[in-house]
Amino acid sequence: MKRILIVDDSFYMRTMLKNMLTDAGYEVVGEAPNGQTALELAKSTNPDLVTLDVILPDNTGLDVLKGIKKDQPDMKVVMVSAVGQDVIVNEALESGALSYIVKPFSEEKVLEVVSKVLGGEAVS
Repeated sequence: MKRILIVDDSFYMRTMLKNMLTDAGYEVVGEAPNGQTALELAKSTNPDLVTLDVILPDNTGLDVLKGIKKDQPDMKVVMVSAVGQDVIVNEALESGALSYIVKPFSEEKVLEVVSKVLGGEAVS
């Protein structure tokens, strides 16, 4: 079972993503409301994938992405952004993120991106 860490400052967004992912057979190993917690959980839980919000209260998703990639260069990261944050998303992709999901998103889109990033593995 693939393990996922969800990083978003919105409790509602974290809950929505967690429900979508657990319903699809993924294990959510942690939820982080800010960048500092995200970096700590990425180290301690060693997830297969991190969904990372672009805007966080204590720093940017880009900073967190760079921190994760510095410590764990092989960790897979998908950025989650609001509409109109294309410049940040492009920079994130250049910094090692593998894909992105734009809010508001559909469950189908989230699961498609997550599945693709995790190697197209069928989720039971």
